[in-house]
Amino acid sequence: MAILAIDQGTTNTKAVLVGPEGEILATASRPTKVVYPRPGWAEQSAEEIWASVAEVIAEIVAKGLTIDAVGISNQRESALLWETANGRPVGPVVSWQCGRSASRCEALKDEGYEPDVLARTGLTLNPMFSAGKLAWLLDEVPDGPVRAARGELKAGTVDSWLLWNLTGGARHATDHSNASRTQLMNLSTLDWDPEMARLFGVPIEALPQILPSDALFGETAGGATALPAGVPIHAAMGDSHAALYGHGLDGPGGIKATCGTGSSLMSVTKERVWSAHGLSSTIAWSRSSGALHALEGNISVSGHTAAFVTKLLGLKDERALTDLALTVPDSGGVALVPALAGLGAPHWRDEARGLVSGMNLGTTPAHLARAALEAVALQIHDVFMAMQADLHLDLLALHVDGGASRNDMLMQLLADLIDRPVLRADAAELSALGAARLAAEGMGAVAPPVRPAERIFTPSMTVSARSEIVERWRDALRRAML
Repeated sequence: MAILAIDQGTTNTKAVLVGPEGEILATASRPTKVVYPRPGWAEQSAEEIWASVAEVIAEIVAKGLTIDAVGISNQRESALLWETANGRPVGPVVSWQCGRSASRCEALKDEGYEPDVLARTGLTLNPMFSAGKLAWLLDEVPDGPVRAARGELKAGTVDSWLLWNLTGGARHATDHSNASRTQLMNLSTLDWDPEMARLFGVPIEALPQILPSDALFGETAGGATALPAGVPIHAAMGDSHAALYGHGLDGPGGIKATCGTGSSLMSVTKERVWSAHGLSSTIAWSRSSGALHALEGNISVSGHTAAFVTKLLGLKDERALTDLALTVPDSGGVALVPALAGLGAPHWRDEARGLVSGMNLGTTPAHLARAALEAVALQIHDVFMAMQADLHLDLLALHVDGGASRNDMLMQLLADLIDRPVLRADAAELSALGAARLAAEGMGAVAPPVRPAERIFTPSMTVSARSEIVERWRDALRRAML
């Protein structure tokens, strides 16, 4: 059985055809553009996202290989509206990185709503999550909430947009993993929460049906893409959740970090965990038999830090940044805080801004390059330590995936800073592999096996060197949050 996994991320869309043994039979990829119309804002074009999906599907289909089913993994929290009658988007896709709903979130905090929002949804009031974005979009449309309540507008996250288009408008659906990131789903009932919908002004009538992650989400419509009509769509998961499933971490005690534009650390829990250290309660994935809970920490700007500093230094690419960083033994006292879109977990400070500290007359571009890579690892370090504290566990290793995980220097820094082995997956497309595994299970087939780690990075940094870097980082964080 071959599963076509569509992995729609922030900066690219991939299609991965996965065979029954987990082997990758074919891949295709297209870049997707993010624009920043104002400081702190980030958005994408829904039409461009869908075009990229259609293009990668066409490239795979052109190879003439059998495709038995489709699975979806997708960037989470990004939200959009579209017309029910014709499927045309209304406004942009407001990216998960976007802070345009920060004032709405702050107002709700000031009015004392945050404890109730956290109790119901597991999420703090933060502009990362979808509810404030949908509220902003509806406010921008004349009579938006009224039209949405009448069924004239559909509201959803990227998975819902893809499902709508793949099925030719026949299905408006999402799964529990994606719904749990909207701030509109109740973690106890596993359904849309009327009080949260009222609080944010998002009519439930416009929201998609919530289904188990391994459900039959519909079938492909003829002419929608190069796929023939009738191919079952048998899994949908948020990309971080799909990566967790791809690692095979389906029980308590395991933790993974997906290192992409942002980063997500996630661990399955037996039941909902109430975080005391700035993490989120969420749903890992669900089946018809029930849902698995998870604890998660989200970093707003992670791998994107390297891309940003690469451009800032006028370097050719991120490999050049790493090569430059390797020319110095340390950062020379320089610390970089990549709060380019505020700070996510475990700090949650929207007002924080990026800074560089500790420069002196001996500072070189190489020191800044090294500080940038250290910053990526240090942010993950902070969430890893918060996760241990909330779980009351000594986590023994960290599994990693995502584009930034291919950087050997970064992974060694990460192992050194968390003082734990870092196990790198042998395929960067782990979100796609996770979606394919779940889709196969949803069809009643045996899931492709979990792939072994491609490399293990073992800690080698001295205690004093680690303490010096972490203390310098903490001082820089304090400055960024002033």
